[in-house]
Amino acid sequence: MKVVSKKKLMKQCGFLRRMPPSGSNSDLFCKVMQPLERIYREVAILKKLDHPNVVKLVEVLDDPDEDGLHMGTKSPVIEVPTDEPLTEDQARFHFRDVVLGIEYLHYHKIVHRDIKPSNLLLGDDGRVKIADFGVSNEFEGSDALLSSSAGTPAFMAPETMSEQQQSFSGKALDVWAMGVTLYCFVFGKCPFYDEYIVSLHNKIRSKPVEFPETLPISNELKDLIEKMLDKNPATRITLPEIKLHPWVTESGSNPLPLEEEHCTAVEVTDEEVQNSVKLIPSLSTMILVKAMLRKRSFSNPFECQARRAERSMSAPGGLLTKISKEGSREGELEDLYEDETFAESAD
Repeated sequence: MKVVSKKKLMKQCGFLRRMPPSGSNSDLFCKVMQPLERIYREVAILKKLDHPNVVKLVEVLDDPDEDGLHMGTKSPVIEVPTDEPLTEDQARFHFRDVVLGIEYLHYHKIVHRDIKPSNLLLGDDGRVKIADFGVSNEFEGSDALLSSSAGTPAFMAPETMSEQQQSFSGKALDVWAMGVTLYCFVFGKCPFYDEYIVSLHNKIRSKPVEFPETLPISNELKDLIEKMLDKNPATRITLPEIKLHPWVTESGSNPLPLEEEHCTAVEVTDEEVQNSVKLIPSLSTMILVKAMLRKRSFSNPFECQARRAERSMSAPGGLLTKISKEGSREGELEDLYEDETFAESAD
């Protein structure tokens, strides 16, 4: 469960991000829709995105009396730093999923902007699912032209740290972050690190990528990482080129599917935008009742055992007394939660 502040959203513009400067791709989008309406539209799009390597947004709950939008979306592929990095074969298996997931997002004109291991969740099927679109951008045309930095410092591209105001490619930012992530997969740490943000920026801008000799990797993997961590976005390897790289395809013996084979267009209607967020009277009450149903008991599931023992001979109070007086049965309450999507999101 992820909680997003509606107050903050009201101050933002575009796809869960700050107001872009004049002339950017998001200007038209900002002028047409009010902040929350834009968020509802993006929620509607995310709920319709359906790809094995992108987290499925099941439901968004909105309590009118609360500030938070509650988004219902497992553990990351790898925790960084770690002394137990992935083998090349493991890294390739998961990285191929990342490539397909990012290609799917770019196909739908979304740049993620915060690709990193902690945002790559491992599903029950063992496949990677890209999560957390908190700083993502929707764009028009062939690419997002951005001029503001966002994301996690150690995964940010050097062009975002220029002292001169300039626009840069959103797709190229994702490729850089994918390169840092792949490095983390096989070495268990980031290629550029410093406790101080200014020093970190300097390393990202000027220091060449180094490969620890204690963990040798193949020349093909070194080549791919170096091309992804090219400090010049104009010459940096592109996603279509990554898909054809010998390390990714195992010298052509294991090619990735073509874009048209795994990407389908998503269209969102006005009705779907209107119904993108489910309004509920009180989220805290819903969570309480849901916990009671799981335990199949009308006792307060959050009450300590000692307190529960003291109350065992008396009728439950508050909400439970009201339920008891109205003669509601557990089966009747369960009818309120037959909607499978709400049950998943409440998890």
